[in-house]
Amino acid sequence: MSTKGFRKAGNFPTLIAALVHFDVSFMVWVLLGALGAYVAEDLGLSGAQKGLMVALPPLGGAVFRLILGPLADRVGIKRLGLVTMALTLLRLAWGALAAGTYPQILGIGFMLGIAGASFAVALPLASRWYPPEHQGLALGIAGAGNSGTVVAVLAAPRLAEHFGWHAVFGLMMIPVTLAWVVFATLAKEPPRPAVPAGAGPRGGVFGLLREPDPRWLCVFYLVTFGGFVGLSGYLPLFFVDHFGVSKVDGASLAALGAVSASLVRPFGGAIADRIGGTRVVMSVLFGAALLAMGLAADPSLGVTVAMLVAIMAMLGVGNGAVFQLVGSRVGDRVGAMTGLVGAAGPSSWWSTPLPFAKVPLRECHSRNGSRTVSTPRGCRRRAFIPRRSPLRLRGAGGRRPSGTSRRAPRAGRGARCVALRCP
Repeated sequence: MSTKGFRKAGNFPTLIAALVHFDVSFMVWVLLGALGAYVAEDLGLSGAQKGLMVALPPLGGAVFRLILGPLADRVGIKRLGLVTMALTLLRLAWGALAAGTYPQILGIGFMLGIAGASFAVALPLASRWYPPEHQGLALGIAGAGNSGTVVAVLAAPRLAEHFGWHAVFGLMMIPVTLAWVVFATLAKEPPRPAVPAGAGPRGGVFGLLREPDPRWLCVFYLVTFGGFVGLSGYLPLFFVDHFGVSKVDGASLAALGAVSASLVRPFGGAIADRIGGTRVVMSVLFGAALLAMGLAADPSLGVTVAMLVAIMAMLGVGNGAVFQLVGSRVGDRVGAMTGLVGAAGPSSWWSTPLPFAKVPLRECHSRNGSRTVSTPRGCRRRAFIPRRSPLRLRGAGGRRPSGTSRRAPRAGRGARCVALRCP
C-alpha cells in the first residue's frame, strides 16, 4: 500500500481535520482525570469520591455517543462537529469560573462526555472519504487523535502547579477554539450514502445489536478502548496514592502508556488491513491478559510502569483493528455503528477507576513485636518502630529516639499486612 495512493484515494485535508477534532476533544475528555489529584486535594475527596469523579466523563461519553452517532447520519458530520466543540467550550467555561463544590465537579465531568462523543464525528468523517481497502489506515490516523490524552496528562498538572486547576479549564479553551477554526476550514462534508428506504436497522441504533457482527465489535471495543482510556484517566491518581510519587511525576508516568497506545493505533489499522482485524484483536487481547495477570502480583514501581505501558500499547493496536472491522463490515451504516461501538468503550471505562480506588496502602507487623510502617508501596522509606513507642522517627534535634534502628528488618513469615487508611 503506497502512501501516494492512499492520499489520492480520499480527502486528505478532511482526514487532518478529523484528526485535529479528535485530538483536542480527547484532551478535554480526560482533563478531569489529569487534574484529579489537585481537585481531590482542594475539595478533600475520599478514594471513592475520586474514583466517581474520574468515572463520570466516560459515562457521559457513552451516553452522548449513542445520541450523536445517529445524528451524524441525519444532520451532517461537519455541522455536528462544529456544534459539539462549541458546547465543549461552554463546559470549560463552567470549570474555569465556577466548579467550587463536588456536585459541580460531577456535573462538569458528565457534560465533558460531549467531547468524548467526538468518535461519532471524526471516525465517520474519515471513513466515508476512503474506500474499503484503506479503511484501517484512514481510521487509524483519525483515531490517533487519542494522543490528546498525552497532552492533557503531561500539560495539565504542570499548568495547575503554576496557575491552579481552575485556570487550566480556561486555558484549555484556547486549543479548542483553534481546533474549531481548523475543522471549519479543512473539513468537507462527505457524500451521503444512498440508502434505500427501510434499509436501516429496525429499532434505531440498538437495532444493530440484532446482528452478530455489531455485538462482537462492541465487546472487543469495550475491552480495548475502555481499558486504554480508563487507565489513562486514573493512573495519575493511582501512582500518587499507591506509590507516593509527586502529582507531576504520576502524570508523567501515566503519559508513557498513553503515548505508546496513541503511536501504535495507526499501525493496528494498517496491520488489520493486511491480515484481518479479527486476528489482530485476538492476539492483542491474549497478550494484554497475560501481562495483567503479572500486575496482580503487585510488582515494584518500575515493573508496574513497564507492564502498563506494554498493556496500553496492545490495547492501542486493538483499537485500530476494531475500527478497521467497523469500516469494512457495516457499509453505509458507519455513523450509527460508530456511535454504538464507541459507546461500548466508555461504558467499561467508567468502571475502571472504581476498583483502582480501593487498592490499599500497607502496614506490616513482624513477629518480633515491632511494626514496619511504609509510605505507599514503591517509596522504600521504612521505619522500625517498637509497639510501645509513639509513631515518631526523629526528635526535634534530628536524632533518632532510642530503641529505633536505622534500617527496618524484613518482614518474615510471621508478618501480616493490613490496610492502612490515610486521612
